[in-house]
Amino acid sequence: MTSFQISLNGDMLRVGFVSGVSVTGDQIVKDALTQLDCLMTFGSLSGGSLLKIDGPASLAVSYLIAWKLSHPTLLYKAIAVYDPKIGTNGKKTYIITITDGTEYQLGELIQTDEPQAEKFKLKVVLCGPPNSGKSCLREGLKQAILRIDRAPYPYIITACPDGEGSWYSKAAERDLELARRLKDEYKAKFSLDFAEKAASWVRSANTPLNIIDVGGKLSEDNEITPENQLIMREATHAIILASDLNAVPAWLEGCEKLKLPVIAIIYSHLAGKKDYIWNNSPVLTGIVHHLERGVDVSSRLMVQTLAKLIVELSR
Repeated sequence: MTSFQISLNGDMLRVGFVSGVSVTGDQIVKDALTQLDCLMTFGSLSGGSLLKIDGPASLAVSYLIAWKLSHPTLLYKAIAVYDPKIGTNGKKTYIITITDGTEYQLGELIQTDEPQAEKFKLKVVLCGPPNSGKSCLREGLKQAILRIDRAPYPYIITACPDGEGSWYSKAAERDLELARRLKDEYKAKFSLDFAEKAASWVRSANTPLNIIDVGGKLSEDNEITPENQLIMREATHAIILASDLNAVPAWLEGCEKLKLPVIAIIYSHLAGKKDYIWNNSPVLTGIVHHLERGVDVSSRLMVQTLAKLIVELSR
């Protein structure tokens, strides 16, 4: 069974992960390559003025698709990729990422007549104090959700300029020192400009299930910073993760002020040996243990329970 699907309909290339299939990134690249080679062999991908690409893909698969589709023999004058964070007037909008410059310019926005989905869009913000393991939990949730049959793809928005994007966890599994070095190079200040931009990403997100990772520092008044408030008020729900339970009230109060329903309050116990579920409702509470960078936590009891809860809310 393939882990990645690619199909062509006119000038639209649909791509996406296969729900319920759990493999490593290298296998996904191989499966994507097989799909592309089949389309090319049977003449489906035969070139043209513009090719639009719609659907989720890993960074590695995106590079593969760009390499294969920019081959001179395909003769596509331009290739555009759908960005769910840019939608205008309720229509899907694409960004020109590869072009020969004759008809389209690099970075040009292409608005189509295809409407963006009007279904409820779950936007869960993952918040809490620094060094609680939010990035580790985020990646574990993503992997756990991908294994749930017919679950929507978990779109990750990194709304904190700490350099730790969605690429970090997988990179850390392979080479922790390299991942740390790259993170330090990418790290930037948490400015108001960045917060406004990140808030627009969350506001424009049009996928059914979105997870937003925000910064963990509070203001001098022990309140959620104005920058994080800008971002979080665009979300629909919140998860609070804390390695110090004394820090929870400030985040809980902040979410209440933003009228942001909290669906889970989780204690992150680095030295723990086991997950515990204290309550399933009305708010999921309990312990997740040993959230360490480079460790796959997707099979943990709390992570899987939270993943199922998020998927149910998105349906």
